[in-house]
Amino acid sequence: MESTIRIDSVNISKEKGTRKIPVDFIELTNAGISGDLHHGKGHRQVSMLGTERIAAFAEEKNREIGFGDFAENLTVSGMALDQVRVFDTFKNESVTLEITQTGKKCDGKLQVIDNETGDCLMSEEGVYLRVIRGGRLKPGDMLQHLRKIFRIMVITVSDRASAGIYEDKSGPRIRMLCDEFFRKNNREIFLQGEIIPDDRERISGHVKKAATDKFDIIFTTGGTGIGPRDITPEAIRPLLDKEIPGIMEMIRIKYGMEKPNALLSRSIAGVIGTSLIYTLPGSEKAVLEYTEEIFKTINHSMMMLHGIGDH
Repeated sequence: MESTIRIDSVNISKEKGTRKIPVDFIELTNAGISGDLHHGKGHRQVSMLGTERIAAFAEEKNREIGFGDFAENLTVSGMALDQVRVFDTFKNESVTLEITQTGKKCDGKLQVIDNETGDCLMSEEGVYLRVIRGGRLKPGDMLQHLRKIFRIMVITVSDRASAGIYEDKSGPRIRMLCDEFFRKNNREIFLQGEIIPDDRERISGHVKKAATDKFDIIFTTGGTGIGPRDITPEAIRPLLDKEIPGIMEMIRIKYGMEKPNALLSRSIAGVIGTSLIYTLPGSEKAVLEYTEEIFKTINHSMMMLHGIGDH
């Protein structure tokens, strides 16, 4: 669901730990806000705090609090910022900002008002963003909140399933597990599934297209064993910009300790452009076991892939 916020104040400062001063407008570039302390290449170029939350805090503390007192660059109204998530965007006709962090640890390097009140409101409830498209912002401007929709492609690789000889069950199982996981984490997704035969050119072509079409995550299922037609890893490995060997190695060892046949899987994981790709075995049980481990790393992997966070 999309919402709109109003910019009530734009604020800048040149020194750390000080209040930011309201100004008539700010200029945003790919390095942040011109003239502001945090102008640079980091992922916390712009900070945002809600006017409504500041007003509630002022009433609670029975004191006046001005725009920029919590060192926020943008003081905004119109929606509760606890509804936003990393990778969401705020945009209008000239500016696009991407959320890179919601809140941060109050590390003792407090703003002036934090020391005065004993609270870390910006650290606890602030939103941090980076500039995707620069331009000018001023009080009264409106920004539309767009939730990130994670695009997930599931490709079943099977001669028999593609020929209709038997029903594909592992592909739908992956899609169901993805839907459950992302909904549980309050994320929106777009799921697409395809069934293709064990053909190297077809596998390579479909994966390339999914990466070109900017799918965030690509799963394949099938073709990871040692049979004559099992060629999925051979088709995909040459496409990888980076391989992520640890995930599949851990899964093989974890389940191979009890069931040695699990060690025969040749599943791989990696990165193609800005897409994460995982090749899974073709059974429903294996799909459940593999995704259980993969989902534990998805959020961190996506943030690393997009240069968000301190890694």
